[in-house]
Amino acid sequence: MPKEKATTRKAAKSAKSDGGKKKKDPNMPKRGLSAYMFFANEQRDKVREDNPGIKFGEVGKQLGEKWKQLNEKQKAPYEAKAAADKKRYEEEKAAYTSGVDDEEVSE
Repeated sequence: MPKEKATTRKAAKSAKSDGGKKKKDPNMPKRGLSAYMFFANEQRDKVREDNPGIKFGEVGKQLGEKWKQLNEKQKAPYEAKAAADKKRYEEEKAAYTSGVDDEEVSE
């Protein structure tokens, strides 16, 4: 007895979302990075240097382990950078949304 063909997620997803998905505005401000992302961006090259030939997924695992081992005092500079980046994003978003609102009214 032959197996029935199962619908793949990709095919079902694309058929469902083709009509309703909005195009992303390239002028929209980028989201702020988290404290972990600032840490990972800073440490990624060092992890690769210490482990030549390491796989992509393994780099992430090692960065995650290093992040977990940091105490609050060691995480503080990264959290400060994240807070500053979040503030930057909020300001840019406010300016962007007010500019979008103005354009919609003038049309």
